Amino acid sequence: MGALRDVPRTVWLLACGTFANMVVSVSFAFTFLYLTGPRGLDAGQAGLLSGIGGVGLVAGNFTGGWYGDRFGHRRVLLVAAAVSGLVLAAVPFVPTPALFAALPVTQYASGVQRAANSALVAVIVPEGARRQAFAVVRAAANGGFTIGPVLGAVVATELSYDWLYVAEGVASVGFACWTARVVPARGRAGRPGAARGDGGNGGVWAALRARPAVVVLLVAILVVDVVYRQQYSTFPMFLDDHGMNARVYGTLLAVNGGVLLCLELPAALALRRVPPLRVVGAGLLLVGAGYGVLLSGVGIGTAVVMMGLLTIGELLYKTTATAYVADQAPEHVQGRFQSLYAGVSISGVVLAAPAGGAVYEAAPGVLWPLCAGAGVLAGGAVLAVGTRRRASAPTSPTAPALVPLPTAPTQVPTDGEGPTDGADPGPPAARDQLRSARK
Repeated sequence: MGALRDVPRTVWLLACGTFANMVVSVSFAFTFLYLTGPRGLDAGQAGLLSGIGGVGLVAGNFTGGWYGDRFGHRRVLLVAAAVSGLVLAAVPFVPTPALFAALPVTQYASGVQRAANSALVAVIVPEGARRQAFAVVRAAANGGFTIGPVLGAVVATELSYDWLYVAEGVASVGFACWTARVVPARGRAGRPGAARGDGGNGGVWAALRARPAVVVLLVAILVVDVVYRQQYSTFPMFLDDHGMNARVYGTLLAVNGGVLLCLELPAALALRRVPPLRVVGAGLLLVGAGYGVLLSGVGIGTAVVMMGLLTIGELLYKTTATAYVADQAPEHVQGRFQSLYAGVSISGVVLAAPAGGAVYEAAPGVLWPLCAGAGVLAGGAVLAVGTRRRASAPTSPTAPALVPLPTAPTQVPTDGEGPTDGADPGPPAARDQLRSARK
């Protein structure tokens, strides 16, 4: 647990704000019921509006980091959280036709906020401590969401669905105010891009071409997210078709949330010295194996094992992959790298249901083998590129070991707004050793 001391105080404070925000950020879970109930839309209209909102969420994730690299990640997070909150709080008061604009706007702003938040953590935390930092933030989010839906159901049934949107809107604006208070507007940071020889030149595509392992990882995450999110679309249909009702499904989701809440942070700490691509690859394989279990038969036992494997796979790959992308990103495109990861890691929100539903309707027996195979291929690709990177690493016994250059003090974070100072060159011994190694 001593590794948690490497997580800057600012990240802990951000995590506290994330927890409070997630407790009330549950309106999306009740949107379909709200649209078909108090708003009087039919299922087709509600599905269309929900789909448009999902597209907005994915688009926000893909673009939030680009805004952050240009305008500052802190500034973008504050604006996105405020916009999302103000529009959400106004949802109960806008006419029903206007929801086709209001809800996608809130989803887009939420996506931008999510990407900006990841990029902000990436620039605050020095390389080497990012796995545990992202795990702290995810644990806070999971903890808040474990409580949120229960409270949301009480509010919706005892008061009104309108209060869900008002409460979430107020909380989002409050999160913006909290972030403005706990994250300084400017600071110092090392220059990971310069240290890797990028020199701040070139755009995101040039940086990706120089890092093929990141490209493989992004494609693998895109594939697995479509597979992973079948648990929210076709999997409950599968359970219902085999006589297991919504109560069984809800219990399985509770198992997922409880395991993540209890084990994700300890797992990140225990595995922080294991090569990241090995951890990510193993997690993706477990997601594929989870759906593979369904091929052995249908029952409560197989469903529980399936959900357990998916959950362990998730806690292995999600935090580690986020930190790996942050560690590989040159400083001048840190936000765009985080946006690419955030976008592919949530693309299943849009792609999973239509793709899985079409396959399940046409050939129900084919869906789970496809999911298992896709997970195994994605995990195998990440493991293979990780092995290739380790094999190609220089191992000359005559080369002197380099003392890593110390990063800038973590207690004075940067938010990506304004210029950063260069990395501290380190003590004289480290500089002399570095000079002799270069000779």
